[in-house]
Amino acid sequence: MDSQRETHTIRSHGLALARTHIHDWLILSLLLAIMIILSLVHPFNRYVGRDMMTDFKYPLTDSTIPFWTVPLYAVFLPIGVFLAFYHYRRDVYDLHHAVLGLLFAVFITGVITEAIKDAVGRPRPDFFWRCFPDGKDLYDRWGDVICHGDIDVIRQGHKSFPSGHSSWSFSGLGFLSLYLSGKIKAFNREGHVAKLCIVFFPLLVACLVAISRVDNYRHHWQDVVGGGFIGITMAVFCYLQFFAPPYHAEGWGPYAFFHAKEMSQVSGLTAACDAAGQEEIEHGGIRSDNKSVMVRSFDGSDMSLDNLESARK
Repeated sequence: MDSQRETHTIRSHGLALARTHIHDWLILSLLLAIMIILSLVHPFNRYVGRDMMTDFKYPLTDSTIPFWTVPLYAVFLPIGVFLAFYHYRRDVYDLHHAVLGLLFAVFITGVITEAIKDAVGRPRPDFFWRCFPDGKDLYDRWGDVICHGDIDVIRQGHKSFPSGHSSWSFSGLGFLSLYLSGKIKAFNREGHVAKLCIVFFPLLVACLVAISRVDNYRHHWQDVVGGGFIGITMAVFCYLQFFAPPYHAEGWGPYAFFHAKEMSQVSGLTAACDAAGQEEIEHGGIRSDNKSVMVRSFDGSDMSLDNLESARK
């Protein structure tokens, strides 16, 4: 990619680029606020009867992957990769659009995930011990549970579907996988299968995170499948908003980079034409006086515009 290295730096183009996408950053802030609000809303209090408790009596264990680690590998790790490519290519368009696309993918995924969690209210596999920490279950006259555990623990116990770990992981790491596949040209038809190992590694990490949620009895298998589907779908949509598909000839860079390069070439061509025209005027290629304007014919001789008009008539 040495021949594709450019110098669109943060110092030269960063401020103008940020101003162009100011509305995108404002909407991104709004999505973050909505996601936080939805995470604090109490989910739908779904009916849970005595006979249903068989599926919700799994032990309440610690998470192998704590939730605070999810932004580290799903957001900050991809941004670190984006910065590494920026250090190599000096293309602020690539850095800006990669970060913006990643954040949109993750935040939209977060809003959708939290909204569905609140609307569905599905109990987690360990809901029994969240509801009855002492193991003594209690039900009302309709057979619904009467929980006497911690309120916050019970509230989280109604947020099984879809899995937030899975959706965030597949969103952030899925975006990273698409980004890497474009940068290393994994689908350039040269048959370098080893490149696929780099492309699939982030997806493997996302799969292992999703599996850990089932192993920790925090989610049912349907929860992680649904969360993974939401995450990878948002990753694809947001990536294609800024970058060409990885198999495309221009899939290694963002649309904005090629647009800026095209505009730069057009400006350079226009300037060259203006300079050539000015030089032609100065050397007598086009000259005028009070009576007629002289132009140079194809054989090198001069003729006036009046002669041209007479010949045309």
